[in-house]
Amino acid sequence: MRRVSLIAVAGCVAAGLTLTACGSSSLTSTPAGSAPAPGSSATGGGADPALVAKLPAKIKAAGKIIVGIDPTYAPNEMLAGDGKTVEGFDVDIFNAVAAKFGVTADYRPAGFDSIILGVTGGKYDIGVSSFTINEDRKKQVNMVSYYKAGTQWVVPKGNPKGVTIEGACGKNIGVQKGTVQLDDLTARSKKCTDAGKPAITMIVQEGQDQVTADVASGKSDAMLADSPVGLYAIKKTGRLEALGDIYDSAPYGYVLPKDQTEFANAIVEALKAAQKDGSYEAALKKYAVEAGAITDFAVNP
Repeated sequence: MRRVSLIAVAGCVAAGLTLTACGSSSLTSTPAGSAPAPGSSATGGGADPALVAKLPAKIKAAGKIIVGIDPTYAPNEMLAGDGKTVEGFDVDIFNAVAAKFGVTADYRPAGFDSIILGVTGGKYDIGVSSFTINEDRKKQVNMVSYYKAGTQWVVPKGNPKGVTIEGACGKNIGVQKGTVQLDDLTARSKKCTDAGKPAITMIVQEGQDQVTADVASGKSDAMLADSPVGLYAIKKTGRLEALGDIYDSAPYGYVLPKDQTEFANAIVEALKAAQKDGSYEAALKKYAVEAGAITDFAVNP
């Protein structure tokens, strides 16, 4: 649920046993990857003529869907080792969706907080970047649900500072800018000061990679992030552990223009087809994030 805020910037945990920052040079308007060819084994099957017929004319003519994405949020969307190719479970799922329409997905890296504006302004056909569905967003765009995530707290192994979720007053807690977790932490800090306790020292970073690195290095006593991202950081660093249970689960959604309701409904059908042929589940299993799978794909749930 990290991306519930209207303005947010994504972060990443680099693959491997150490954390490395995602360079700003990767966030350009240059295409950084595309879907496998329709009908390939990676997409789970070929195009559905009924879905192809529902493609907006612009996309049909181009033969590709222009996708706004912030590839700095492992394992959802991230850059591969070449620093150019976009990958992650979000990418694999949407590649399968694009294949059902007989087109490819052309991923255009962008700052997270610019993607919705890019979609409404026509720069991108769709936004695929772990956007949590909420009422404010649904007023601006159509959203198609495809996954569910919540908030997970993470601490260094052994929790040396003795952090608890309900007792973080006076602690240094890391969080990413523009996220629901920042809103969560701000409210918790106010409860602390209202009770006469020290405020939470919020260490707010632009990218989740920085937030995670702060916890791994000891600069922050704990962090909170979307559940798949927090759990992925634990797995990859080997130096962190989960604190408490996941809470406030909510669906992620693809972002489409308000006038593309027919296309949005067609994407729901494409997701159902991807689930039926196994490509949806395969994308989640590849990154060990099956826990967030859903079956009730819908427009603006």
